[in-house]
This record gives sequence, structure tokens and C-alpha cells, in this order.
Amino acid sequence: MLREAIKTQDAARTRFWRYGPVVLWMVLIWFASTSEFSAANSSRLVRPIVLWLFPNISELHLQLVHMVVRKAAHFGEYAVFGLLAARALSSSSRKLLRSYWFHASLLLIVIYALIDEYHQSFISSRTSSFYDSGIDVAGGLFAIMLFTMVLKRRRQAKHPGG
Repeated sequence: MLREAIKTQDAARTRFWRYGPVVLWMVLIWFASTSEFSAANSSRLVRPIVLWLFPNISELHLQLVHMVVRKAAHFGEYAVFGLLAARALSSSSRKLLRSYWFHASLLLIVIYALIDEYHQSFISSRTSSFYDSGIDVAGGLFAIMLFTMVLKRRRQAKHPGG
């Protein structure tokens, strides 16, 4: 009976460390979709840095840099999400998830990117855009493809020539 309780506790701990980072990152993405990270607020950080680096930059170019930084943030936050999802699902205790971890990770990314943009449509200081969802999915897909390449190389290193 004690062994069963310990085994159950170990399984719960393993699940927590497998899926906890994914859920935590989803919460972080949700927070990043609030007015705290609107273009007006992010420009308070980006603008002084860009002006410090390029004091003679035109207003048009400054706005362009700000937009590129914001889109890169979309790509980056979903790349991290993709890595965390791939890590969790590829090592799942569920055979179906483990077998189809790539597809499950991508599906999770697509669904969450769409939900994220839908969430932003209710926030007055944010805009909702399918283009941003596309950037999000591209970031997540890039990361899970990278994860796939790393897994393949590890398998080849363990089993050379096979």
C-alpha cells in the first residue's frame, strides 16, 4: 500500500514537471496579451533603447523597428511554447500523445494562438490579428521542428549507422 502511494506521488511529480512549464508559459502568454504589453506600453521600453542605439533614426524607422520587435516577440514567445510542448508531449506517459507529439504540439500551438488573439479582441488597447496568429504558429512550428532535429541527432549518436 505504501509503495502504491509512493508510486502515485512520483507519477504526479513527474507529470507536474512535464506539463507545469507548459501551463506556466501559457499563463505568461495570456498576461502578455493584456494591456500591460500593448504597443503603447512596449514603446516606452523599445523607443528609448532604439533612440540610444540610433540617435538620428527617423520617426518612421523607429515605428518600423518597434513593430519588428513586437512581431519577433510573438515568434519568440511561441517558439518557447513550442519547445515546452514538444518536450512535454514527446515524453508523455500516454502512448498516443508520445506517438503523435509533433502533431499534438502543433495543434496546441495553433489553438492557443487563435485563443490568444481572440482574447486580445476584448482588450481596448490591443488589436486582434490573424497575421499575429500566423507569426505565433510559425514560431512554435520552428521550435518543434528544431526539437525534432535534435531528437533525430541524439538517436543517430546513440545508434550510429542504424
